[in-house]
Amino acid sequence: MTTARPGEVGDLPRAIGRPATRALADAGVTTLAQVAAMPRAELLGLHGVGPRAARVLDETLGRGESS
Repeated sequence: MTTARPGEVGDLPRAIGRPATRALADAGVTTLAQVAAMPRAELLGLHGVGPRAARVLDETLGRGESS
């Protein structure tokens, strides 16, 4: 487990919160480009990434929730 803090990991937005930031960092995902390459189901499958964090990431990436 990492000590990832929101706003301090790559270009991930602070608004996703600490659990989601930590989950993504633990999975080796530290950039929005890496998030964009992930299917939404895989993103939501990470422990710590909930619907709110996924929505923030989708909005940041400019994609709809069906991606």
